[in-house]
Amino acid sequence: MSRILIVDDEASILKSLQRLLRHAPCSYGNQHFPLEVVTTTSAHEALAFAHQDDFDLFISDYRMPEMDGVEFLKAAKAIQPDAARLILSGYADLNALLRAVNEVGIERFIAKPWNDYELLSAIGQALAHRNLQRENRQLADLVRLEMGDKSAEELEAERLERIEPGITHVDWGPDGSVVLDPDLLKDD
Repeated sequence: MSRILIVDDEASILKSLQRLLRHAPCSYGNQHFPLEVVTTTSAHEALAFAHQDDFDLFISDYRMPEMDGVEFLKAAKAIQPDAARLILSGYADLNALLRAVNEVGIERFIAKPWNDYELLSAIGQALAHRNLQRENRQLADLVRLEMGDKSAEELEAERLERIEPGITHVDWGPDGSVVLDPDLLKDD
């Protein structure tokens, strides 16, 4: 099941998207994607969700009061770099689009009001692309392991870093102990 997090400051838009994604099939080529959809009107709440759970796709409105869609997707990318990203907006500004592509690497910019078929197609395509990237990385990792370029431990550390950035970083104290709060060392 593919998990999607949708952020839009308009609750009516979220309800419409939920209804569409609940009733319409989402597919690309011969791949079908059953969806679990999480929605929120708050970008900050969405980032909290991203810290708690894994998502395959983030969809964000561009114009929101707390932060714009590019800022949100940039923060979401820092938390979950492998998730696909789409912007959905009634505000069609070329500079905003270029910023979204250059800073965040969005898959698509979808205009409001959207065409249901085009939206479902874009979601299916983004999820299929994400799956292909994941498979390519797994195959490349197998080749690196077979060729001796990487050890199983190094590959596992990289996998853990993708899931939880910073998890493999350890701060060591001067006596060789593990420091849980590096700020405590600065005061000494």
